[in-house]
Amino acid sequence: MTATAIRIQESNLNPATAVLDHTLSAGEPYLLEIQQGQTLRIIDVAGNQAVDVIFYNRNDGAEHYSATQTLLRQGGIYLTTGSVLYSDDGNPMLTIVADTCGRHDTLGGACAAESNMVRYALQKKFMHSCRDNYLSVLQHADIGLGKRDLVPNVNFFMNVPVTADGELTFADGVSAPGKYVELRAEMDLWMLVSNCPQLNNPCNAYNPTPARFLLWE
Repeated sequence: MTATAIRIQESNLNPATAVLDHTLSAGEPYLLEIQQGQTLRIIDVAGNQAVDVIFYNRNDGAEHYSATQTLLRQGGIYLTTGSVLYSDDGNPMLTIVADTCGRHDTLGGACAAESNMVRYALQKKFMHSCRDNYLSVLQHADIGLGKRDLVPNVNFFMNVPVTADGELTFADGVSAPGKYVELRAEMDLWMLVSNCPQLNNPCNAYNPTPARFLLWE
């Protein structure tokens, strides 16, 4: 499997015509209902902010985004313009139709209490994490999803190079203020978001920042 070539593509959609325009504060979670055929834009407001996302089939919560299916079907380890996000059933969930960042991570996963402790220090175990964000939303959403439904996610705007011997490295981001990725929904979806609260990774200068979401019919 190879590294995916960066493909930059601007969008011609006008933010003024969006049916939703939501800015998510730094470190916060979010749940959004998306209809098949709608187009979603995720904006990295201040630059190099990891936006951790999991997608679910809204009509069958057991079907969810699959990093394995997505990587195998496109033969690459990053997402960019033209990439299709597949479900664990092998169905297309979303297609990236525009991207001004050009590369998004599918391997690094979401931070959790356990990974914070292992990667940084024992006392970091109880810091806020993306897994905490996911669980907080699902506990209050009443959509039939819970802890067992958490799966490997997409890290939009995050840079996780793979070394020649297969190790993951968390590097400075390739994004910048105002960069965005735009996806067309191929089925009705739930989008579960953690706007990463990570304070230990230098890629965002130890300073989580907002993310903005636009949605068009």
